[in-house]
Formats: sequence, structure tokens, C-alpha cells
Amino acid sequence: MPGVVGVSAVAAATPRLSVVIPTLNEAENVELLAAALAKITPLGSEIIFVDDGSTDGTVERLRAIENPNLHLLLRDTTDLGLAGAVLAGARVARGEILVVLDADFSHPPAAIYELVRPIDQDVADLVIGSRYVTGSSTPGWPLWRRLMSRVAAAISYPLTGVHDSMCGFFAIRRDLFLLRACSATGFKIAFEIIVAPGPRLRILELPITFQDRAHGVSKMRPGVAFLFALRWLAAVAKLGSRVSRSK
Repeated sequence: MPGVVGVSAVAAATPRLSVVIPTLNEAENVELLAAALAKITPLGSEIIFVDDGSTDGTVERLRAIENPNLHLLLRDTTDLGLAGAVLAGARVARGEILVVLDADFSHPPAAIYELVRPIDQDVADLVIGSRYVTGSSTPGWPLWRRLMSRVAAAISYPLTGVHDSMCGFFAIRRDLFLLRACSATGFKIAFEIIVAPGPRLRILELPITFQDRAHGVSKMRPGVAFLFALRWLAAVAKLGSRVSRSK
């Protein structure tokens, strides 16, 4: 597929669950995360790492892992950024249900079952691991990140009715994801899925403990966060206008 230059062979059996993890310079985390996912995901589940050009040994460490259910995609483009990586993984995934999470352990892998269960029970279309519902917490987060994240969530709430539409930890049926994500512009993929044209989604937010990264250095700095905020405002305005026209 376009943008993917390497992918491991996949097993013949169709898995129930595909876990997609975008990576960029996460060498200190990927082995630990792969081991954790191998223990908690059902037998035969796919674990798909999608790398966007890591230069710190992330790819080499992933290639050294002996797990037939672990697959590695190498993108030769950074088009659509993080959202593009998630889309690339979803397009080659084979599982009925898709789970997306970060590679740095900020999202608790053990919560995957909680996100998948409501979809299995057909009581939700999209289940979000939320930082901003009763029972959730964000220990160790700097104050400036808390404030910026809260403001961005508040701005998007009128469009989504969701407290944490920017969280990168969610579960959804893969066919529904691909249908809703076809118009994604590459910003926050969960937000774009929610506001995409089509029937209103049944959305459930479950509380999680969002930890600061386990290892490595955060890519989010105050200057980067400021540019992110400007992009977020522009994206919300653009997508909000699109939503209004579709009503």
C-alpha cells in the first residue's frame, strides 16, 4: 500500500483484535510494550507497530522481537502525521476490532479489555479511554500540559459531546474506522472519526489513569504545544464548519 515500505508476513487465521501502535523514536519503550501486549491480548491477536522514521533503534528492537503476531510497518512518508500512521496500520490490519494506543505507556495496556468489551456487547461503536471523566487521572503531568489539554477538550466538546475527543486510546470496529477515517486530514484521528459525515456514533468514555511516558523524552515542549494549539484551533474551526454544513 502507498506509504508502507515494509510489513511482516501475516498469519492465515483472521484475528479478533488488532492493536495499532504508532512509533517515532520509542526504542526505550517498544520491547516492554510488546511484552505487555503479548501477555494481555487474546491468543492470535495482531500487534501492529507503525514506524514513521525512527532513528534511535526502535525499528531494530522491534525486528528482534520473536512474536509471530507482532507486525512492523515502515512508512516512507509522514503524510497526515500520527493520524496517517494509525490509518496505515488500520488498512493492513485484519482484526474485527481495532485498538489504538501510544507506545510510551501513557495509555494503560491493561485497560484494552475494558475498551473492547462494550463493542463486543454491541452497546457502543467507539470506546475512548478518557482522561476527563469521573474516575480518571493524569498524575505527573506538568500544569501547562493539563491546562492546554483541558482548553482544547473544552473547545471541541460542543462539536462532539465527548469530554476527551483528543485521546489517542480508543477501540472501534475496523470497518467502521476505515469508513469514518477516509476524510481525515491528519490531526486528531478520534476527533475526526467522531465528526466525520455519517450516522451519529454511540460513544462511551471510560476513565483511565493517563501516566507521563515511562521512558524517553516527551516530544511535547511548550513551543511545540503552542504550535499544536494553533493547529488545533484551525482544525476545529475547519471541521466545525464542515459539520455545520452537513446538518
